Amino acid sequence: MSGSTVPSTSPAPKTGRRRPAGEVVLGVDTHRDAHVASVLSVTGAVLATDEFPATAAGYRDLLKRARKCGTVMRAGVEGTGSYGASLSRYLLAQGIDVFDVNRMDRADRRRRGKSDPLDAQNAARSVLSGRARARAKSGDGPVQIGRMYKLTKASAVKARTQAINQFKAVLVTADPVLREELAGLGNAALLRTCARFAGASRCEAASEESVVQATRITLGLLAQRIGRLSEEIRDVEARLTRLVEGHAPQLLDVVGIGPDTAVALLITVGDNPERLDSEASFAALCGVSPVERSSGRRNYRRLNRGGDRQANAALHRIVFTRLRVDPRTQDYCERRIKEGKARREIVRCLKRYAAGEVFHLLGQLQPGPRS
Repeated sequence: MSGSTVPSTSPAPKTGRRRPAGEVVLGVDTHRDAHVASVLSVTGAVLATDEFPATAAGYRDLLKRARKCGTVMRAGVEGTGSYGASLSRYLLAQGIDVFDVNRMDRADRRRRGKSDPLDAQNAARSVLSGRARARAKSGDGPVQIGRMYKLTKASAVKARTQAINQFKAVLVTADPVLREELAGLGNAALLRTCARFAGASRCEAASEESVVQATRITLGLLAQRIGRLSEEIRDVEARLTRLVEGHAPQLLDVVGIGPDTAVALLITVGDNPERLDSEASFAALCGVSPVERSSGRRNYRRLNRGGDRQANAALHRIVFTRLRVDPRTQDYCERRIKEGKARREIVRCLKRYAAGEVFHLLGQLQPGPRS
């Protein structure tokens, strides 16, 4: 056609490497020594997949590689409370929303197979589809400190209980003369008396020991162990009390909440309480929200057996403490019993009310110092 312009077939001149544009989503399958990361576009296309060491340098390389594909604003990470905890803290510090991703279900694994790249892609797809809604805890403030102390206390209490049981078992089988020597002593005096046995017998030669002497030494060592563990527990309890008084003193003003219960609830919320959108989300996180079990004409709700069981146990302690000492809770319980409600259902309702009260108190928390 005359007068028409023929398009040029020569390639366009290069103007330099194009920078990536648009949002991408990061998915990470975490392990102890290495993490596998996959980057997906918002349409679900896999843009990159690679493995990185679980080190500070590896985290930087992982994010740098992901940002070459686009703008990273969201990330799905498996195991944000274990192998992925450090990576989650790093990504949150970089301004990225991190979501805790559950592992693939069995049906999905049967269809697609199982591999680290597939798990990383599934983590990113969970964020894209909205299945992953639980935001990761930041784990870099006072609540994480409380979590460490509570872990230490729990292990010390368990070890002390074991030592006490062993002490009692040895005492039951001891020589009658030794039992009579210790008879009538209270627990504190008994432990103090037995603790002196170990020190008094250190100079004895092994060849001169008798069964009675070995029993006295065993009781002494166990008594000293119980004393050391008790001192350790008191020290950790004091640290937990100071932490709650400094970070969330309003919790201690509520009937039924002590330092230990307050720390358990704070650990459930984390150092970033803003990740919880509503009172209902906190109730579900604590396992006190009702679960629908309706079918056809049958409509009912069942007990939620999910959620954080430590937080659920903390709410349980709050309710039963109030049932003993709080007149308002006692009046409520009596009124609902007259209405025909079972005690178990009443306790379930009280736990839900307690969760709502705690949620609003936790909304008053001020951001703590970041490490």
